[in-house]
Formats: sequence, structure tokens, C-alpha cells
Amino acid sequence: MIFSAHPQTLKKTLLFGNAPTPELMGILVVYFVQGILGLTRLAVSFFLKDELGLSPAQMSALLGISAIPWIVKPVFGFISDGLPIFGYRRRPYLVLSGILGSLAWLALATVVNNVPTATLAILLASLSVAMSDVIVDSLVVEKARKESLGDAGSLQSLTWAVAALGGLITAYLSGWLLEHFSSRTVFGITAIFPLAVSAVAWIIAEDKIAQNNPLESQTPTTRQQIKSLWQAITQKAILYPTLFIFVWQATPSADSAFFYFITNELGFEPEFLGRVRLVTSFASLLGIWIYQRFLKTVAFRHILGWSIVISSVLGLTTLLLVTHTNRALGIDDHWFSLGDSLILSVMGQIAFLPVLVLSARLCPKGIEASLFALLM
Repeated sequence: MIFSAHPQTLKKTLLFGNAPTPELMGILVVYFVQGILGLTRLAVSFFLKDELGLSPAQMSALLGISAIPWIVKPVFGFISDGLPIFGYRRRPYLVLSGILGSLAWLALATVVNNVPTATLAILLASLSVAMSDVIVDSLVVEKARKESLGDAGSLQSLTWAVAALGGLITAYLSGWLLEHFSSRTVFGITAIFPLAVSAVAWIIAEDKIAQNNPLESQTPTTRQQIKSLWQAITQKAILYPTLFIFVWQATPSADSAFFYFITNELGFEPEFLGRVRLVTSFASLLGIWIYQRFLKTVAFRHILGWSIVISSVLGLTTLLLVTHTNRALGIDDHWFSLGDSLILSVMGQIAFLPVLVLSARLCPKGIEASLFALLM
């Protein structure tokens, strides 16, 4: 349904043939699992707030630490590109990431009972997802390079749609489960899903690198990787978009404080927050469909320019909720939150997809994981 507009084009660019390949299916499973892991988002917040008794500032600090793996993603890309395991650059790292993620969520479900151990477990869970994200992104970049300009973004649209679909399936469940079970039960259920990443890693096609013969080896040395990255980054065509992405994303976030506001002051229950996540996931799919159907051939600068302006204006609507102005306008807090989340998620997805397409096209051959991770 989402991609019905161009079936023949998508058959060629997304399925790489007349039928889905095992490699593509494996890639999509990894993205789907990443979406499924959204099941824990509310559970983690309520676990830190209610069970461990953290303040908004303490929660922000802990979640800030858990974001470190995403900040150092280029390191994972560097390792994957230049340090193969048993001759493979991608597959073993996917296996390890799945096992690590499962162990981290299992620990949260059983033995974690204080702030230090919670920080470590959440950090390892984040590390697991960041690692698998780097690997699967590099595989997508390699495939996206084969797309024509007219088909640009089709593969990224599909992968993000699959991730959004995973989030859509678990969105409402994330709140419903917390209404009926504890956070630890949700963590225990979640521990199953990363193992799927380890399982599908074996069906991803990858040529073994001939490490014993330097003339045949395709693995770049560390010096060659650094040189290639430096040469790529110093090109104006890569440097300027990189600086733009950095400035665009370098904005503060009030997510933890806002979570306390909507749960303590507005009294939003987990089940309703699950509905909000459901709307957000649906909006992400809608944004992907709009981009794929109408905007794929529009110049990047036009999409980014207008979407950023519109999103910035609409983003100010949150002030209406915080100041309770929406009540003066006769709009209930619940309905206002649902509508606000829907619109902002659609605009955010439309704005970010061109960035993904541009980033994939900027990556030179041989350092896909390193440079794409750096850009992201």
C-alpha cells in the first residue's frame, strides 16, 4: 500500500530482482527489530521515575550516558570496515550485537536494582542497537549506491517504513503492558527480540575477505581508513552537508522534563502514552509515503528548507500545552497531544529522509560504515 505508486521501479530498486532476496529480508528484519524495541521506551522511563525514584535531571543524565554509543557510531563503523572477524566485516558484528542486546534487557528484567547497574544495562542495550544500526546502514548504503537518481531514496524509504511498522505494532502495547504488568516484565519480553538480529545475520550474503593474501585482501588498513575519511570529509560536497546536519541536530531537548510534566501534572497514563506512540508511528509511515509518492524527485534543499520552517513553527505549539492555553481554546489535553504528535512526526520524517538519501550518496566505496555513521 505504501509504495503502490511505482511498483516496477520498486521491484528493481528494493527487491534487487524478481523476488525479495534473503539478504534484503535479513536487512529488513534488523530494521523491524529496531522498531519493535520501542516497546521499552515507556517502560524505561517509568522504571527510572517510579522504581528507582530519579528526578528529571537525573533521568536526563542517565539517558545522556546511554546515548554515548550513538555519538561514537563512527568508531563502530571504523572497526567494522577495518577489523573483520573470521574474514567477515558485517555478519559477526550483527551476531554479537543481538546477543549483547538480549543480555542487557535480561539483566534489566532480573538483577538491576540501583542507578549504577541500570545505567550500565541501558548503556549496553543502546550499544547493541547502535552497533547493529551501523552495520545494517552500511549494507543499505552499498545497495543504495546502485539506485538511479530517479529512484534515489526508495531503499531508505522502505527500511524506515519497516522500522516504523515495527514501532507501530508495539506502540500501543508499550502502554497497555505497563497497565497490566511491571516494567521488568516488559524488559523480559524485549530480551527475545535482539536474538532475531543474531539469527538473520547468517542469511546476509557477504564475501569472505582473503586476509592471508595481502594482494587479494579487501580490508583497508587503519591508516588507509583515516586517509580515506579525511579525503572524503574535506571535500566541499561532503563537508558542507555534514556541517549542515550537525548544526540542524545540535539543539537541546527537554524530553525528560516533558515526560514528568505530562505524567505528573497532566496525569497521562501509560495506556494513553501508548496511544500517542501509536499515532507517532502511524505518522512516520504517513511521512514516508508522502515523501515516496510526491517528494522523491524534488530537490533536497527545497524539501529541507520548507520542512524545517514549517516544523519550527509547528514545534512552538507545545507551548500551548505547557501553558494550558489549549484548555482556554477548548481543546482537551489528550486530543491536543495526539494531534501535535501526528503533525510533527509527519514533518520530521519528510525532513529527515532526504538527509538519509544524501548521506548514502556521499559515502565513498570501502568506508561506507565509517562515513555514514559519522554523518548520522
